[in-house]
Amino acid sequence: MSATIKITAATATDQPEWDSFVRSYPNVSPYHFFGWGEAITQAYGHDKIYLLARQDDEVVGVLPMVHLKFSFLLNELIALPFCDVGGCLAVNSDVEGRLLAEAEKWGEQLNIKNIQLRGSLYNKFETTDATFTPIENDKVRMLLTLPHSSEALLTSFKSKLRSQVKKSEKNGVVFRWAGEDGVDSFYSVFCNNMRDLGSPVHSKKIFQAIMNNFGENARIGLTEFEGQCIGAGLILSTDKQTSIPWASTLRQYNRLAPNMLLYWNCLKYATDNNKEIFDFGRSTKNKGTFRFKEQWGAQPAPLPWYSTLNNTQQGNGKKMAKVSVREKMTDIWSKIPLPFANFFGPQLRKYINL
Repeated sequence: MSATIKITAATATDQPEWDSFVRSYPNVSPYHFFGWGEAITQAYGHDKIYLLARQDDEVVGVLPMVHLKFSFLLNELIALPFCDVGGCLAVNSDVEGRLLAEAEKWGEQLNIKNIQLRGSLYNKFETTDATFTPIENDKVRMLLTLPHSSEALLTSFKSKLRSQVKKSEKNGVVFRWAGEDGVDSFYSVFCNNMRDLGSPVHSKKIFQAIMNNFGENARIGLTEFEGQCIGAGLILSTDKQTSIPWASTLRQYNRLAPNMLLYWNCLKYATDNNKEIFDFGRSTKNKGTFRFKEQWGAQPAPLPWYSTLNNTQQGNGKKMAKVSVREKMTDIWSKIPLPFANFFGPQLRKYINL
């Protein structure tokens, strides 16, 4: 007779067990670590509901969720917000089913309008009457399988790419690594870039909290020119994977190719520290960022997301209307003064789950 699976809401005391299970899981993302939810709670005040499945006192599954709620306008559980992947991890489909059922119970208690899962599932919910249905998604995750050394990686690049990296150094751009002390420099570049892209910027607090919670698994790379930071990226790592959720450069210095030096050093770090995969993050096929990542050798991988709002409920007309509104808002936001964007951006961004 199989032992009973017990589901509980994890607390801070469960973090060592939680992270130990996450580390043991194949191809896991750094966003699954307990510290991701901790950082979001500390920076934005959102409640996290981290479900932990045990069998015979052994952890057999986790489902990290964050509750985004704002008045009567927003009430959803996201696994996980502000990243590409972060859904359910379980040793088998039975454990996964139990975790998802528990998530639904939490949804009922909190009167949740939507539960969203970002990641692969054992059970593929493809029917319109299923609780979770696939979200129509034109995004892919760009992944690069790393060789045994950074020298081998550099050799694998086309000569044009290698010359672009060298061009940056010849232009006088220098690279250095930083920890928590690099947040201010990173954020000064990030704020400018997000405004120019027409997107509300995250609060500096979330980056400070991420660096604090991830410890040695988080680093900030900085590219500098004549003593000024002109490019920056934040990387997070597991034992086998490095991800770069945020990277930015100042547009007026793009002629110096600081982004090439930034990404090369992030890739070099991952390879030399025995990582197997470098995750460039989410992109739309054949768009600019897709092609940028593809030139490094990254290949597209599916990015399955599921929701309790099925595609019929979402409706093509509604989705097209949302896209139109988003495009207009992006254009408006890119033109507002930077101080205004930096003040009001974090107050909006904390409720945008992407």
